[in-house]
Amino acid sequence: MTCLAAWLPGLRRGSLSGKILPKGAIDLANAGTLRSRELMIREARTAYFFLLPSLIFFVGFVVFPMFICIFYSLTNANMNAKAATEFIGLLNFQKLLSDKTFLEALRNTFVIVIVSVPAVCAFSLWVSSAIYKLSGPVLSAFRCIFYLPVVTGSVAVTVVWKWMYDNYTGILNFVLKGTGIIEKNINWLGDSKYALWCIIVILFTTSVGQPIVLYVSALGNVDATQIEAAKVDGATDFQVFWNVKWPQMMPTTLYILVITTINSFQCFALIQLLTSGGSGTNTVMYHIYFTAFKLTEQLGHFGYANAMGVVLAIFIGILSAVQFKLAAEK
Repeated sequence: MTCLAAWLPGLRRGSLSGKILPKGAIDLANAGTLRSRELMIREARTAYFFLLPSLIFFVGFVVFPMFICIFYSLTNANMNAKAATEFIGLLNFQKLLSDKTFLEALRNTFVIVIVSVPAVCAFSLWVSSAIYKLSGPVLSAFRCIFYLPVVTGSVAVTVVWKWMYDNYTGILNFVLKGTGIIEKNINWLGDSKYALWCIIVILFTTSVGQPIVLYVSALGNVDATQIEAAKVDGATDFQVFWNVKWPQMMPTTLYILVITTINSFQCFALIQLLTSGGSGTNTVMYHIYFTAFKLTEQLGHFGYANAMGVVLAIFIGILSAVQFKLAAEK
């Protein structure tokens, strides 16, 4: 039936290679094509039916809020219901170019991204390469240790780190003074020289768990016959990794890069709980929150905060597109 359907144009003319086919064969081919088309439509309807709850959630809580954010970024809206909302065009975006506080927050955000993303990927790959050949229970123990900060609540993790960084009773100052590395206590979260780097350290420790688990799985799925063949040909361990393992791990690496980049751009809870944007740790996400919900007594701040959100989304989209492009070239 499939073969007949493939030659349908010839069958509809009633001939194929100069031979006249019976009318029954033409009807059979037409019926088979019709049934195949009906089956495809039925399967598509069933698939969309099962996707409908997710699509409703995605449209209602992702797509619709995105358009609302873009709309309000073009207005002077605020949280005061009595104040009139006026369309001001690109005025909010023009203000961002001269807003020193926003530019400083943007710089801090890029520092976090540029430092944390490569560090997380490199460290995760190094640890995964060292442990993926271990036996089952030992490997599971390492996975659990590194993944524990991920499943632990961000508030709990932040409270522990806040105690470690404490100026008077923190364990970090206690250890460093006890070993003679420092002479007096350092205000880690109150000094602008250290505060942002302390945030990056916490973000790093809470971000490596998932990449390690993913890299261990990716390394375990590398074709062992290709590795053995490369070693037989005299390839070194680095050559085996770079020419055999690394190309097969590129999809996993791309996913880790994109997710880690987005998480780094959206760093908010650490800033809110540790420094509240002080000591040179203000980021775009925290500045959006502060502008939208802490400065509502003045007109325009809610719309202004939405303009910041649009700019942040554009930067995330551009970097993600660049990462996809570079991964595709390799």
